Amino acid sequence: MTDIHFVIEEAPEGGYIARAVGEDIFTEADDLPTLHKQLRDAVHCHFADAERPRLIHLHITREEVLQA
Repeated sequence: MTDIHFVIEEAPEGGYIARAVGEDIFTEADDLPTLHKQLRDAVHCHFADAERPRLIHLHITREEVLQA
């Protein structure tokens, strides 16, 4: 595996929630710089050196509601 993908959502109480696509990795943080660190740490803990992805892709989603 050379890449891993995460879907990032804004948490209702503030901050961000990250879930890996196709792997059992989940983490959360109050801001994006902290989330980046948390994601790197989670990927390093989850994979052995030989299996570790080289790139982490973040797909950041945000929901907006507008009054019609």
